[in-house]
Amino acid sequence: MRGDIQKVCHIAHNVRELLTQGPDICASLGSMTSDVQPPDSQWNDLKTHWQELADLGGIGSLLGWDQSTYLPAGAAAGRSRQQALLSRMAHARATDAGYGRLLDAAQGRTDLSPAQTRMVDVARKKFEEATRLPADFVAAWSQHGGDSYSAWTTARPDNDFARMVPYLEKSRDFSLQAAGYFPEFSDPMDYFIDQSDEGMTAAQVGDVFSSLREALVPLADAVIGAEAPRTDFLGRHYDTGAQLAFGESVIRDYGYDFTQGRQDLTHHPFMTRLGGHDVRITTRVKANDPTEALYSTLHESGHAMYEQGVLEAYLGTPIGGGVSAGVHESQSRLWENQVGRSRAFWAAYFGKFRDAFPDQLSDVSEDEMHRAVNTVARSLIRTDADELTYNLHVITRYELERQLLGGTLAVRDLNEAWHAAYQQNLGLRAPSDVNGALQDVHWYFGRIGGAFQGYTLGNVLSAQFYAAAENANPGLEGDITRADFSRLHGWLRENVYAPGGLYKPADLVQRATGQAMTVEPYLKYLREKYGELYGVS
Repeated sequence: MRGDIQKVCHIAHNVRELLTQGPDICASLGSMTSDVQPPDSQWNDLKTHWQELADLGGIGSLLGWDQSTYLPAGAAAGRSRQQALLSRMAHARATDAGYGRLLDAAQGRTDLSPAQTRMVDVARKKFEEATRLPADFVAAWSQHGGDSYSAWTTARPDNDFARMVPYLEKSRDFSLQAAGYFPEFSDPMDYFIDQSDEGMTAAQVGDVFSSLREALVPLADAVIGAEAPRTDFLGRHYDTGAQLAFGESVIRDYGYDFTQGRQDLTHHPFMTRLGGHDVRITTRVKANDPTEALYSTLHESGHAMYEQGVLEAYLGTPIGGGVSAGVHESQSRLWENQVGRSRAFWAAYFGKFRDAFPDQLSDVSEDEMHRAVNTVARSLIRTDADELTYNLHVITRYELERQLLGGTLAVRDLNEAWHAAYQQNLGLRAPSDVNGALQDVHWYFGRIGGAFQGYTLGNVLSAQFYAAAENANPGLEGDITRADFSRLHGWLRENVYAPGGLYKPADLVQRATGQAMTVEPYLKYLREKYGELYGVS
């Protein structure tokens, strides 16, 4: 721990040095990139600029990671100020006129490889987006996001939604103002969806949601009406350290590289890239529910392995990370659900799990464990929801976002609208704000719009990618029973991870699976799995 603290302090010192020199650095970069230079030199300048943008993003991620893990409560205001300053610096770098001229020159070149051409195209798209947003607006939005998150961390445990209303109103206004800078999107939600899932529209998302709702509601009703599995043993006391150690042993087997990452505790689990070879994850632990930490760890490791698998040559460039929220979520859900909740997984790990918790599991069988982690029930918490009802949680949030941005729902009425939607969609009403509109952190980072649809797109794609991997590698289930993930991880690394952002999301899916995104593999997977577990059709 002491060594970790020293490293963080050293990084913080470097960040302070960078921030204090920021204006001079930006000015010197502007003069460097404004000169006309030979083509090869121009390309090297582009790469340097991209790496610097990536490094600024990594520093911002470091500040955010620290805020979500170890930041003292009294330091919140100062952290928001630091984030705002860094945001202004990053925005200045991203919108530098000389950088724009480098992109203009690169777009006119005919000697670039397909990867280089894609880098330029993605960079140009981001440049045009960034130059439309005024620097003062970006800085103010960033500082508001930090302030909002800090307020949420105290309002949530205090069960006080009213405290967050002015923050959410400001977040809505910032979001609408941002979308207004892009009039080519007639619907603000289209703008935000395109930011996270390039090429998707609200209409397309609506079609996917409609198909899923039609198929999954009756299946979930049938399963919920069947005999419920035994789950009493999950409520026993499980040592926190042992839970974390077991989860980390599993993701080492999966292929998460701890020499380029680490796991820490937080309020709301997440994955973050702090640098080309620094991809971290977080989890949270409940002493009376060992599945909370385990499946959060498996979920975030899927995100992290995606980032760790991007080709080295793409790191620090505009295509040096996951291509979209939906594809990213497909990887977390694949490793969490298709693998981690499978019968084959528990054939491989139940003995080890019982060894870690002999007293708690002495009267539990492997089959009972497998059935317990696949319990289907109406619930209030999205991150705790089972596979069949999960998408109803996402659809609820997505529709509330649309209403907030469309002006048909006032922020002050959001919590009550939340409760009404849950009553309609899941037959439940939350007893508190904590499990109501304060539940998810997403809206409390300062932005409303496009935050949730990627989760359901990821569910759909997870099954499509797994089916393609299984088709290319018959017998994957047998591999999993031996805790051998080399073929699955290898296929994903080659077909999904390594390309990073080389292809647009739809093109990546087509290349990897041989077809456009479709809900059919996902529905087939759910029908077969839960039909077998619960004896329904």
